Amino acid sequence: MATWNTLLLQDSASPLMEQLTFFHNHALLILLMITVLVGYLMSTLFFNKFNYRFLLEGQTIELIWTILPAITLIFIALPSLHLLYLLDEVNNPLVTVKAIGHQWYWSYEYNDFKKFEFDSYMIPQTNMHPSTFRLLDVDNRTVLPYNSQIRMIVSSADVIHSWTIPALSVKIDATPGRLNQISFLINRTGLLFGQCSEICGANHSFMPITIESISPSYFIKWINKMSQ
Repeated sequence: MATWNTLLLQDSASPLMEQLTFFHNHALLILLMITVLVGYLMSTLFFNKFNYRFLLEGQTIELIWTILPAITLIFIALPSLHLLYLLDEVNNPLVTVKAIGHQWYWSYEYNDFKKFEFDSYMIPQTNMHPSTFRLLDVDNRTVLPYNSQIRMIVSSADVIHSWTIPALSVKIDATPGRLNQISFLINRTGLLFGQCSEICGANHSFMPITIESISPSYFIKWINKMSQ
């Protein structure tokens, strides 16, 4: 999860987030090369007043600074489009969970194995204990198995919300009267935190999302316990 000393992206918990992290580093390296090159040229023109004559009516330099940016954009666009299609792809899900946004909490419905539903509220500071994460933990966590394809169906009961888990590269709008879906795979156990990323009212920042990733065997036991 994000902390005060987090400078980069959160640790990935899904293969898609790993690819997004690689693409972020790839694009950042290209931007660094462009910044260094442009800074060098500007400093050269600033301190050496005789170099500007090579830029006037220079067909060669005009050809270079037209073709070079086009090639650079190709190296950024190709992996970006590839990731865009991967993020929208929905594989055969093993577990389907429906998340409904309310002002200001989330409710979840499990219908695959045994049908049950529950509400997920942020734990208030008066009920916190030393192991609780302030403003991020909830009373009923969303439990999902790792190494399993998950499909989230997201909607809203009142206004537009956004179901977001940064470590999973998941961000999808919860729109009233509409069902949106997204697919992801969790590749490790642990707690994954997120928050509503759409300004939905006065208590917008107090409807966090907490996913508890466990093994499939323990997930089946949790399903049986919750359905009783």
